[in-house]
Amino acid sequence: MQIFNTLTRQKEEFVPQVPGEYRIYVCGPTVYNYIHIGNARPLIVFDTLRRYLEYRGNKVIYVSNITDIDDKLIKKGQEEGTSMKEVAQRFEAEYLKDAAGLNCKKPTVQPRATEHIQQILDIVKDLIDSGHAYVAKNGDVYFRVKSDPGYGKLSHLKLDDLESGNRELRSRMDDDLKEDPADFAVWKAAKPGEPAWESPYGMGRPGWHIECSAMSRTHLGKTIDLHCGGQDLIFPHHENEIAQSECANGCEFARYWMHNGFINVDNQKMSKSLHNFFTVRDVAGVYGYEPIRYFMLTAGYRMPLNYTVDLIESCKNSLERLYTCRENLDFALTKDTFGTDETLKEKAAEARTKFCTAMDDDLNTPDALAAVFDLVKEINTLSAVSSKDALQTAAAAFDEITGVLGLLYNRKKDEVPAEVTELVEKRAAAKKAKDWATADAIRAQLTELGWAVKDTAQGPQLSKL
Repeated sequence: MQIFNTLTRQKEEFVPQVPGEYRIYVCGPTVYNYIHIGNARPLIVFDTLRRYLEYRGNKVIYVSNITDIDDKLIKKGQEEGTSMKEVAQRFEAEYLKDAAGLNCKKPTVQPRATEHIQQILDIVKDLIDSGHAYVAKNGDVYFRVKSDPGYGKLSHLKLDDLESGNRELRSRMDDDLKEDPADFAVWKAAKPGEPAWESPYGMGRPGWHIECSAMSRTHLGKTIDLHCGGQDLIFPHHENEIAQSECANGCEFARYWMHNGFINVDNQKMSKSLHNFFTVRDVAGVYGYEPIRYFMLTAGYRMPLNYTVDLIESCKNSLERLYTCRENLDFALTKDTFGTDETLKEKAAEARTKFCTAMDDDLNTPDALAAVFDLVKEINTLSAVSSKDALQTAAAAFDEITGVLGLLYNRKKDEVPAEVTELVEKRAAAKKAKDWATADAIRAQLTELGWAVKDTAQGPQLSKL
């Protein structure tokens, strides 16, 4: 599999340190509110990557954190008159509900920042002892950016340019706690009314960047195979993660980096001030969760993606085509007699090959979806003349590739009541006798009972209204 590595800015073969085992860290949410559709993109994209790697027979250790301590959480708790912990617990539960609704698999480990304070302090100590960090006069601990010659390698920014941009910042600093404006906090001294933990530097709490370094080292080791997240995290979050991790551990932090592009709304950047800010819960309330997942797969993950009502409606319609095809397959397999054509076996194999070729090319989900619809076309064309074995082969391939994309997870088999079955048989008899009035009356009865009947070459097909 080839992936685009943000670190090298080119596609590379994705080779894990241990053959057949991928150690992946994905930056999770700060749980201070409902997640928005921009947050949903990395959630869905990297869940799909995980599913594909597992589909190809690999073991994936997938760690995605919960940030449950942060300035936004503290502020929300103060505004509500509750606490940071109460806010975090409430919105973590809402986040997990949305993640399940989007059919994202549970991470192998889902660590919380507040459960890793000691591991964070261990890294802070390593950085201070090695001269990469220093304690400011107020008890803050800052990473000394100039001590890391590789700083800027992920974002491809030069420290000289950063310093130039910081000159004005330095001139406006009232209390110069930092040696350099580019330095960043790995530990923050406690402020009145804020949650804090004991440390050798006084009561305080972790900086944001250090949390992920500690959680990834604890659960995946010092060098991980892949680190993922949104494009907005490249600088400073991921850049700072690399610097503090590599300076503390003395080795490479992550071998590959993948970043997804932004979500726009009606070709504008999503923001509350423009009143074009949509939570996943908002959209799911109108369209359901599955069209959101489908929407995120319609463009290459690195490309910007534009959300519109028309597009989400189109995604819902595309999903209905997939469900209809699968229901038709189920119906075809219930018949007593079958054709003899075996072509669908070949078409199913072709669809699998096209699908894997697309996914191996930097997770090309648009082409993977195209492979699914190629198979749909063949199934719709050939199912009436296909053998039972060919239909079963097509159904297996269809389920496999849609399952890797995390789609069609709302399939349910409706039990047909005896009364409905009896009415269908009476209607078929009426049609055979050319008693169209009776046939129409029975169709109306079926509709009242919540069932639609469709006449096909294989006989009447029922579906729940």
